[in-house]
Amino acid sequence: METPGDTSELQSRLSSLSISSFPGITSKQFDSRPPDRLQSTDLSQSCAPFKKQAGMEDSGNQEDPPEPLHGEGEEENSAAQRPPLKPPTTWTSAALNELKAKLRAEEDSVVTVYRGDIMTVHVPTIPEAKKMCWEFATDGYDIGFGIYFDWSPVTSRSITVHISESSDDEDEEEELEGPVTNGDIEKGSKTQTNSNLAEILAVYRQDSHLSVNGGSHEFPGEGTYLLKFDNSYSLWRNKTLYYRVYYSA
Repeated sequence: METPGDTSELQSRLSSLSISSFPGITSKQFDSRPPDRLQSTDLSQSCAPFKKQAGMEDSGNQEDPPEPLHGEGEEENSAAQRPPLKPPTTWTSAALNELKAKLRAEEDSVVTVYRGDIMTVHVPTIPEAKKMCWEFATDGYDIGFGIYFDWSPVTSRSITVHISESSDDEDEEEELEGPVTNGDIEKGSKTQTNSNLAEILAVYRQDSHLSVNGGSHEFPGEGTYLLKFDNSYSLWRNKTLYYRVYYSA
């Protein structure tokens, strides 16, 4: 049985013990502050790097300017290197009957351009010449006329004719009878989308039934002339066209 004296002796021994008496443990490890490991559990601090990363991702999502398509830059550079097109030399003549009589004897020089149609004559440049020349006239009524130049490399020396129909029914108007003042823009002319195509003479209605229309243009380089005879504005009338195209040194 434990006596009061024994209890006093035990309490005296315990009070004399210090924390430093246990090896491996110091009083600093039992600081009143929470351990550092627990201090780093602040969620707002741990999320900060993710917020910054998200901000970086947002800025990276901005669309960069689109890169040019393959060949697009090359076409722009080639277009910039092309020489400017000189205006054509044009003239008119009262020798209407003489030209018609002469062209009737030549093959394929008298054609019918039907109502709503556009006839395009493709004339390639050739090394032996320096200019392309034209003359044309019509019976009874006027016709639209314009010239374009295609800078594409020449693959054939043949002069060819292509017929196309107008698909713009709402733009077609009945043709006015009698002389039409020059400068009336051709209703049936189409906007050119080919990047190699350049305009030399815009399509206008010409009084080719009253006088011969002619002209010439100096080669700007290798390519193909497109002479457009436009009857797309006419709802009712076909046009008899007398024309010839030739080269000059």
